[in-house]
Amino acid sequence: MKYIGAHVSASGGVENAPLNAHEIGAKAFALFTKNQRQWKSSPLTKDSIRNFRENCDKHGYKPFQILPHDSYLINLGHPEADGLAKSREAFIDEMSRCEQLGLDRLNFHPGGSLGKISDEECLEQIAESVNIALDKTRGVIAVLENTAGQGSNLGYKFEHLRYIIDRVEDKSRVGVCIDTCHSFAAGYDLSTPAGFTHTFSEFDRIIGFRYLKGMHLNDAKKGLNSRVDRHDSLGKGTLGMEVFKLLMHDPRFDDMPLILETPDESIWKEEIKLLYSF
Repeated sequence: MKYIGAHVSASGGVENAPLNAHEIGAKAFALFTKNQRQWKSSPLTKDSIRNFRENCDKHGYKPFQILPHDSYLINLGHPEADGLAKSREAFIDEMSRCEQLGLDRLNFHPGGSLGKISDEECLEQIAESVNIALDKTRGVIAVLENTAGQGSNLGYKFEHLRYIIDRVEDKSRVGVCIDTCHSFAAGYDLSTPAGFTHTFSEFDRIIGFRYLKGMHLNDAKKGLNSRVDRHDSLGKGTLGMEVFKLLMHDPRFDDMPLILETPDESIWKEEIKLLYSF
């Protein structure tokens, strides 16, 4: 079964996210468990935790249907000691919040070198960062998101993600989220049936579908291999609608959160209906 949703607001408290998801007919959702633009936030209260769990139960959202996202400030491959320490501390906090909420995965962008260290050194630091976080938390899978490759960001090649996975000690607690816009921007042509087949054949060969823990469903404002991370509404960008039709018919993408991060949240309800119509 397909579980389609969107990255909904948690304004006013994390407990509001499942309510906002239900409002748009979502069978999955993503959220920030803290303000994504701040390094530190107040701890989750017992009331918020209880109400979040109750609202999830009320509307039938189980952990495998929920894909929380960490703060965009975090860079687990930061080349400088202070920046790396700050990112690792924040990431552990994010993992802990998921643990408190009863969630089983946390989606994050791997990180970037800022042009100050080699790609290999950066990937090594990301893997070490994940190992540290896994050692200090329980039950939450660290889900690497592929990137568009903008600037010095790594993770735009499947090989980057595999390199990190190979160095994570507990393979049961590492996974991958594939973003359709990022993939297209990074040079994976998902716009045709042949390109879709080839891309996911490569994904399975290099990474393996057993590691796929969620997807972000976004059209792209920029073209193939642009290395620019700009999402567009479904069918309105350069990627087109074919990939989403193919995804909806492919059982390899069942039983995981398939999350819209398209820019016009006023049409999320219609986009969810459209995807299910496929």
